[in-house]
Amino acid sequence: MRNAALVLGIIAGLIGMVVGFFSYEYTTAVENFGEVEGVFEQVANIQTVRLASVIAPLLAIVGGAMARSRALWGGIALLLSAGGMYYAFGFGVFTVFPIAFAATAGVLAIAAGKPDEPKAHF
Repeated sequence: MRNAALVLGIIAGLIGMVVGFFSYEYTTAVENFGEVEGVFEQVANIQTVRLASVIAPLLAIVGGAMARSRALWGGIALLLSAGGMYYAFGFGVFTVFPIAFAATAGVLAIAAGKPDEPKAHF
């Protein structure tokens, strides 16, 4: 389960980075060139979208990388990433896979049974 969490977390982070690049650039383009009624309109929370564009994919990659050695911490980071992407970008055609992969990886990492090392999760 830890290996699946690692792979899904890294894939979620990479797809999330693509979504984040476009979201960040969209807010910048609308800010610089102005809105076009009914076509290009600025989002309500610009700073939330920009911050989540950087932090959420980073948390997914970090959580996936930590899933093998520190499953609990990695799982928490993955679930935070999925929640951040959902809050900032919503659930749509381009965000369904990074959100689903990060959430599934987070659940798998937390559900990973007995730790490999003889110490607790903390």
